[in-house]
Amino acid sequence: MKYTRLFLLFAAWIAFLNTSWAVPTVAPTAGPTARPVAVGEVLRPLSLHGLNGPTRTLASYQGKPLLINVWASWCGPCRQEMGSLERLAWSGKASAYSVIGISTDDSEAAAKAYLRQANATISHYLDSALQAETMLGADRLPLTVLIDARGRVLGKYYGAREWDNAESARWIESRLHATPP
Repeated sequence: MKYTRLFLLFAAWIAFLNTSWAVPTVAPTAGPTARPVAVGEVLRPLSLHGLNGPTRTLASYQGKPLLINVWASWCGPCRQEMGSLERLAWSGKASAYSVIGISTDDSEAAAKAYLRQANATISHYLDSALQAETMLGADRLPLTVLIDARGRVLGKYYGAREWDNAESARWIESRLHATPP
């Protein structure tokens, strides 16, 4: 009987400790910075680490629409569309907006090696901390996001695409000239 009471007392003490000092198994709800920016919302401030040029902020691109391509060197579809983004950036079609790339590679060396191999000339940035990936909602790659001159998201396109063809031009133009929400 004495041992039963001791055991029950010990069990109650352990149960108390487990409930009052337990670490939650589910992460607490993250703040607004962890939520992807939806179409119609304005991008949050972000510093971009330059891969083939200087470090810049997203805000430094304001004043002109921006096409952001989120990619990785190991992503086949990303590699497939890279040439069309280069052609788009240097065509007369893209004179109304800027085109940049953001790599989600863990390795800066791998991202730079791919850019050298692809002869990339547009500005590319590294997002190894995945801040841009999270903010833009890049849960799959590639992701291309169209931003207006004030930093508002106009559209998101998941998957590879030939960005220098007429269909893509219509996708971009229809969003650039749509009535703001």
